[in-house]
Amino acid sequence: MTRQVMKSQTSVIQGVGESLSEELHQMKLNTVEDVLHYFPYRYNHYELKDLSEAVHDEMITIEGKVQNEPLIRFFSRKKSRLTAKLLVGRYLITIVAFNRPFLKNQLKLGEQVTITGKWDQHRGSLTILELHKGPMPDSSRIEPVYAVKGRVTVKKMRRIIRNSLAQFSKDIVDDLPPFFLTRYRLMTRQDAVQEIHFPTSRERLKQARRRLVYDELFLFQLKLQAYKMTNRVAANGGQASLSIDHVKDFINTLPFELTEAQKKVTKEILDDLHGPYHMNRLLQGDVGSGKTVVAAIALFAVASSGYQGALMVPTEILAEQHTESLKAMFKPFSIQIDLLTSSVKGKRRQEILEKIRTGQTGIVIGTHALIQEKVEFNHLRLVVTDEQHRFGVEQRRLLKEKGKEADVLFMTATPIPRTLAISVFGDMDVSTIDQLPSGRKKIKTYWVKTDMLPRILAFIQKELSTGRQAYIITPLIEESEQLDVQNAIDVHAQLQQYFHSYTVGLMHGKLTAQEKENVMTAFKENQSQILVSTTVVEVGVNVPNASLMVIYDAERFGLSQLHQLRGRVGRGAYQSYCILISEAKSQESQERMRMMCETTDGFELAEFDLKLRGPGDFFGKKQSGLPEFRLADLAHDYRTLAVARQDAADLLRKKEFWKEDIFLSLRRYLKDSGVLEGERLD
Repeated sequence: MTRQVMKSQTSVIQGVGESLSEELHQMKLNTVEDVLHYFPYRYNHYELKDLSEAVHDEMITIEGKVQNEPLIRFFSRKKSRLTAKLLVGRYLITIVAFNRPFLKNQLKLGEQVTITGKWDQHRGSLTILELHKGPMPDSSRIEPVYAVKGRVTVKKMRRIIRNSLAQFSKDIVDDLPPFFLTRYRLMTRQDAVQEIHFPTSRERLKQARRRLVYDELFLFQLKLQAYKMTNRVAANGGQASLSIDHVKDFINTLPFELTEAQKKVTKEILDDLHGPYHMNRLLQGDVGSGKTVVAAIALFAVASSGYQGALMVPTEILAEQHTESLKAMFKPFSIQIDLLTSSVKGKRRQEILEKIRTGQTGIVIGTHALIQEKVEFNHLRLVVTDEQHRFGVEQRRLLKEKGKEADVLFMTATPIPRTLAISVFGDMDVSTIDQLPSGRKKIKTYWVKTDMLPRILAFIQKELSTGRQAYIITPLIEESEQLDVQNAIDVHAQLQQYFHSYTVGLMHGKLTAQEKENVMTAFKENQSQILVSTTVVEVGVNVPNASLMVIYDAERFGLSQLHQLRGRVGRGAYQSYCILISEAKSQESQERMRMMCETTDGFELAEFDLKLRGPGDFFGKKQSGLPEFRLADLAHDYRTLAVARQDAADLLRKKEFWKEDIFLSLRRYLKDSGVLEGERLD
């Protein structure tokens, strides 16, 4: 009955009629449970402050006696300034309120008031934020503040939640078994919900948040782990064996030694290919860490054993690059590699489709063309997706459907902090290449202001004169009236004039796929020596001869983007440079520029970016795939996340979990979430 009560409409709450219930519905608060879990986004901490201890610009709460009738000065119909004198202990101060003339009625001569506001030490004045008649009932008080809209005020929201707690706190379900509460010294969920809304002390508020954050992370991880486990069991059918001897032969033909990190992840992937369950693995590594070689080994293992592998990439030019490099790697072996993109047409396309259908093609590389209906595989055993966050979930699912028994390897060159990896990709196994090949020269990065442009142009000239090439990145394609930033078309025109003896290419998102390909091919073959581009070059071709990356208005890019752009150079034997041109004014922008100059470690930058921007912005709002937690913050609650993840995994492995009554509530939670039936957690 308790869970059913929680699902009751908000109209059952005392004081919530039909009209108010509709207002709550507009705030997506439809049930009693929704209301009780609508936590404050901040708190007003009212604690009486001795003025002798107050610090300039500090938010303080004081009690005092009004010494005169307030004076109001109007500057316009809506703009005004109210002032009055207040005696606080032995101090006579001025209180100020802007555009709130109605406060005059609450400031009567000789009356006692409690005021919270910002203290101006120099003027001896307090700007009123909140005003209450009479003395404060407690020496300290913590008041919840809620995000509200429409006719629902913060005051009204407090009343609704207070009434909800009075009526229904006894019905709050505590899913955690009692031994969890003892192990981590957690308060009951009932107490935690009460204290998060109306804290009796700072310490109790801290403990309430601790309990509720653990709940959020533990229950989410329980769903992820159960989904992973259920899917693995469903896929259990025994894998056909692969020829590992052939794989060793292939590795021995490589013109370089694999790094220890590459060896480790290669073993993890080959173990998956041999194992009783289908692989669902994320391979992440920094720019230039050698993910492609690891993917090539996996594809070789499959193709040399008589099966098929598919490599899906976001752009045609990247597909062509991978085709070239794989053909070179597989030259000593008789494995048919074919390229299938939307540019492959007519008779040639039909021939490739037939070879894929009959199994003559061992490895097929392509773009979204691989998921078209006409592409039919003979025995697709491995699907590798490069830069997986650039494909929609549906695109990846369609490719997987081409080989229902296929193993799946996702690759990304965007280093993901561990806290996000186990949240966003918690239903996958994660392999990380955290080491770069030895002998590679570190890219030197500099942050300069726009007044250094003449010296930058001279430096570009110096690099070009030695036969090198340069990328020039701008945030916009064309001039904008709203933004005072450089654009690709203007910069291209300026550089053409300045470097008239060199060819300057231009690349941006408005070009057709064929035009982009022509521009990139010209740059790759050194027919153009400078490439002016927007961020479309972020995931691009391998041009070892390019040694210089210049980024205009660098503060307009995120750290991850800047790092990806920098990774376009430093691919050859030459010393490479990245120059960030920025008039960064905010502290955050300046910190980003400094971090870029201090480190070339993508994982270090990713952790810093996560702390700076928070998890919601890390991947970008459109395709983050991040769970929306009410209280948990992945950037700060990462230790709790790690503990919750381990607890969830341990619990699901225990036979008692599936049988004993003590875990009935958690089993019911999993059943209601649908993960035990294999439903995805999107």
